[in-house]
Amino acid sequence: MSSLVDVAREAGVAVATASRVLSGSAHPVAAATRAKVLAAAERLEYSPSALARAMVSPHSRLVGVLVSDIVNPYFSVIARGVDDVATKAGYVTMLSNVDRRTDTELGRLRVMRDYRAAGVIFAGSGLDGDPRLPDLVKAVGQAREQGIRAVALADRALGCPTITVDNHAAAHDVTDHLVSLGHRRIVFIEGPPGMTVTRQRREGFLACAAAAGLTEEVRCVPGGFDHEAGHAAALRLIARPPLPDAVVAANDEAAVGVLSALRQAGIDVPGEISVAGINDLGVARHVGLTTVSLPLYEMGAMAARHIIDAPPAADSGAATLLSHRLVPRETTAGR
Repeated sequence: MSSLVDVAREAGVAVATASRVLSGSAHPVAAATRAKVLAAAERLEYSPSALARAMVSPHSRLVGVLVSDIVNPYFSVIARGVDDVATKAGYVTMLSNVDRRTDTELGRLRVMRDYRAAGVIFAGSGLDGDPRLPDLVKAVGQAREQGIRAVALADRALGCPTITVDNHAAAHDVTDHLVSLGHRRIVFIEGPPGMTVTRQRREGFLACAAAAGLTEEVRCVPGGFDHEAGHAAALRLIARPPLPDAVVAANDEAAVGVLSALRQAGIDVPGEISVAGINDLGVARHVGLTTVSLPLYEMGAMAARHIIDAPPAADSGAATLLSHRLVPRETTAGR
């Protein structure tokens, strides 16, 4: 692989001159000399390294994506949307797991600043009453002052643009679908405690139940966002009969865990009990799960386009709310 020194030697110029031409420096270089350097670089098939370009540029072509749980398919779909857009534009995506910890987000953001990232996408939900939120808001502001763009894909008040879905309405709509099927005793399996998205989906469920006059007949039980949490919650329901008419899990992964436990116990779904989730991931389509489809890929793609293409004037605290849709499938039926 040819080096900058090789190009300078081939063109018969100083290394500094070759560097000015190939880095796009504003330093004046004679047209004839510039032509010689460019011709030499083409003959030698010289390509400057990404690191070298970053050292002379205000930003690298790096887009950081901070996710709450790297094994959760929810974030895989978002990351794919980011990476498809970034790759086409010549950028590289760096995916980083933060385990729902603001301290870890702060550390990852510092790394992104050290690497002069073009932007950082906060893909995960925040925590209600997070004591470190002011520190994160300050860090995001400092990054933006350096020209590093930030986008949040949840309601987090980070002082940067947000691209979100209405989690309250999503939970409301899937619950309303169950009510319309005649179900009355409905259980909501919650997400991880303390997370904003958990509260939003729980409140959407309860709001629908209240509007339907079912406040005394519905209940919320602890759960989580993974298959194991849904499976464990279903086992607790089975152990305390009678079964509810229907179950809404806080996401598809937990809902599949519910399905697994019910079917292992020989309980007919949807003959004896209906089950629904939220997100519409691949696993939901595979098992015929009734759910709410969220535009996760589009969220990631829009976030990447904002970082790469949007004019500086768009880098404000504006919020974009994307639509969702109910997807009835085989796991729900009339009471």
